[in-house]
Amino acid sequence: MALIQPTYFAPIIQYAVIAQSDKVVFEVHDNFQKQTYRNRCNIATANGKQALTVPFQHQKGVKLKTSEIKIDYKDNWQIQHLRALETAYSSSPFFEFYRDDIVPLFQTKFERLLELNIATHNFISDAIELEIPTEFSTEYDMHSEMDFRTLAIAKNKMSYELKRYIQVFEPKLGFLSNLSILDLLFMEGPNTLNYLEQQSIPSL
Repeated sequence: MALIQPTYFAPIIQYAVIAQSDKVVFEVHDNFQKQTYRNRCNIATANGKQALTVPFQHQKGVKLKTSEIKIDYKDNWQIQHLRALETAYSSSPFFEFYRDDIVPLFQTKFERLLELNIATHNFISDAIELEIPTEFSTEYDMHSEMDFRTLAIAKNKMSYELKRYIQVFEPKLGFLSNLSILDLLFMEGPNTLNYLEQQSIPSL
């Protein structure tokens, strides 16, 4: 069992943990924190790594659980994210193969961030044929033996030894490790799950 933070098109290392677990429990009772992958993911563009961030509604001075965070649609971030993916990955081997399935995620106005993150996970699971059972936490777990919630921290200084795979802009940028799972999916397609199952995952 792995205790995981639901994130927006999660980093590859998080999916390596998921793929090598017998069950995943999604944390839904934590307090929301900024500077995490809860509402952002990193992709590779011609100019380097780019963060795609989902804006959320702020309530100054009020602490909210991650499950209570509402998405802000004041700026049309969905179109921006989809265009960024098209620009970055239109020449990748598998972008067109998955495009029709991913577009609805950017056309649906999910009310809450948690709903969006679970929808992105379901998309990835279907795309790579990942059959790992999932459930939601029933309370905040302070001392889980399989706690991988720190993988959601965007400024985590840990480096993960992920195996190289070919990337669109690798000749210019070099290999960028631990990007969003989308980078791996668009480059490796049906081989994505096999790649994830072969990675070394963090020890607790």
